[in-house]
Formats: sequence, C-alpha cells, structure tokens
Amino acid sequence: QVQLVESGGGLVQAGGSLRLSCAASGRIFSSCAMGWFRQAPGKQREFVATINWSGTQISYAASVQGRFTVSRDNAKNTSYLQMRSLRPEDTAVYYCAARDALSISFIEGEYDYWGQGTQITISS
Repeated sequence: QVQLVESGGGLVQAGGSLRLSCAASGRIFSSCAMGWFRQAPGKQREFVATINWSGTQISYAASVQGRFTVSRDNAKNTSYLQMRSLRPEDTAVYYCAARDALSISFIEGEYDYWGQGTQITISS
C-alpha cells in the first residue's frame, strides 16, 4: 500500500507559477512510477505528466509541455509538479498517483494508488 498526500494548491493569477508536492508513505516509493492527473469541472480526469522510478523517463500531455515540470526525490519520498505560465484552462483538481511498476504510464487505470487531490484555480 502507498498513501499519497498532495499539497501546494491554491489560487493564482494567469501567468503565475505553483509547485505541487506529493508525499508518499507505505510501500517503497522508489519502486513506483508516478503520475499527475487533473479534473476540471464537468470534464473527465486527464493525464498531465508521468515520471518513472528513477526520474530518467518523463512524459507530458501536449497541453502542458514546456510549462510544467515533473520531478521526484526518492530520498524524500516525494514527487513534484512545477507549473509555470499558468492559464485559466489549467484550473482543475490535481491528483498524484503511483503505480506498482517502474515505467511510466499515461493511462489512469494503470495506477494503483491515488491522492485526495488539490484544487488549483487560475484567475484571468
């Protein structure tokens, strides 16, 4: 089992930055690939970013490529999502997720553990 707790959400103006953190406990964090997803009001949850167990393989959704950076610190059992140049359309609840595998995945159903989510609101 892995327990995930996100933090760092909030309200920010368009063009601003935020960094989300996802603290993990339980199972060995370094053996899990991590993913970030988001769900906007009235929409399905969508993939944002993913990072493999060692941080050597990363992938992003096209909508955030070049603006968001995912990373992890296995010594601190934490994954991060640095978000820059934020837009109103980035407004959503953001979730971190972990999977019992070393490799990345874009697919929500391939993640085994989920955080509770943190709200990000971007004002125009």
